[in-house]
Amino acid sequence: MEKPKYSKLFLLGFGFFGISIVWPLYNAYVPIFLKDFSLSSTSIGFVMTIDNIFAIFMLPLIGVLSDQTRTKFGRRMPYILIGAPLAGLFFALIPVVREMHLLWFMMLNIIFMNFFMALFRSPVIALMPDITPSKYRSQANGIINFMGGLGALLAYFVGKPLYDKHYALPFWLGALIMVIALILVVIFIKEDDKYKVKIGEKVKIGNVFNKSFNELSKNLKEVFVSKEKSLLMMLLSILFWFIGYNALETFFTSYAKFRVGIGESTGALILGFFSLTFMLFSIPAGFIGAKIGRKKTMTIGLFVVISITILTMVSVLVINEARLLTYIMFLLFALGGIGWGMVNVNSLPTIVDMTVEEKVGGYTGLYYFFSMSANIIAPPLAGYFIDKVGYDSLIVFSTVSFIIATITLQYVKKGDVKRT
Repeated sequence: MEKPKYSKLFLLGFGFFGISIVWPLYNAYVPIFLKDFSLSSTSIGFVMTIDNIFAIFMLPLIGVLSDQTRTKFGRRMPYILIGAPLAGLFFALIPVVREMHLLWFMMLNIIFMNFFMALFRSPVIALMPDITPSKYRSQANGIINFMGGLGALLAYFVGKPLYDKHYALPFWLGALIMVIALILVVIFIKEDDKYKVKIGEKVKIGNVFNKSFNELSKNLKEVFVSKEKSLLMMLLSILFWFIGYNALETFFTSYAKFRVGIGESTGALILGFFSLTFMLFSIPAGFIGAKIGRKKTMTIGLFVVISITILTMVSVLVINEARLLTYIMFLLFALGGIGWGMVNVNSLPTIVDMTVEEKVGGYTGLYYFFSMSANIIAPPLAGYFIDKVGYDSLIVFSTVSFIIATITLQYVKKGDVKRT
């Protein structure tokens, strides 16, 4: 496999770009729409976890299924060609269904949208290692994460003025951009001919499903039964650092308002700086991982993140002036975004480099199973500690999660850059 052209990787990044436009809009506005139906906050919270529930069950299976798929379009492309347009359609229909004031119809639409989003996520991400040699995968994942961050920023900054004009506009434009972005992926990214079947050649669907379930079973055995624990330790690291991250993402604005004494919009802006520096440092983080090693880079990144959470905790305890605290938090979280880039960008390449080319989709699914599980575990668990102990527990909870992730990461012995 030759060194990939960076222009090709940026084109592949449009897949993540399109996905990353949809989710910020969905998370920002769908809870508001659901209030129209007089749902409790608890019920709305459950609805908003549907995407994570689909993810943890579907992504490992779809990843393995795409490994076994053979069509004239390749093994990943059929899932994109089916999933992206239908996900875009149901996403665009959300504001239309809102007007109908039928809860069952809104729920059906949301379920279909989440199902089709889950249908093509693993195959899109698995395309990166498919077309990229091991020693370039950190750089490639950096580019993909940069494109994803760009999509999220576009959703936040363009979505607001569009929403102010009419609440349906961000959904319609977001759906259109996502579908166009993924069409570009299908057009310009070509899969290896060995994953295609010739016209007229028949593939037995039953055999594909049987092989897929067998491979999924083997993958799970490799995680939990294998004597070599690198894969399990890496997946546990991913689980714990995403628990720490998602706890902060969920409750930081509340922490900023009720503990620090600054406005929730300012708290959100602090998180925005974290996301901005993460996006800007994604590409350099990939090159650093390739140069000094992924495990070392992720460990340094975790030390940076742990340092900023501890410094945040100390600053809040020692400093009583809200304005000064605000400036300190902007600085700390901007540095935290750099550390998070070093961690996040190098994690998926580490996972897929623990297996062979034919099983990349399945291992991509395992990565998302553990990262999405954190989205389900973190908010209620962190919320429980906040209710029992207070908002200071949020930073402690995240810090402990990051420390556990750092410890488990040290037991990872495989998955670093393959130089040959």
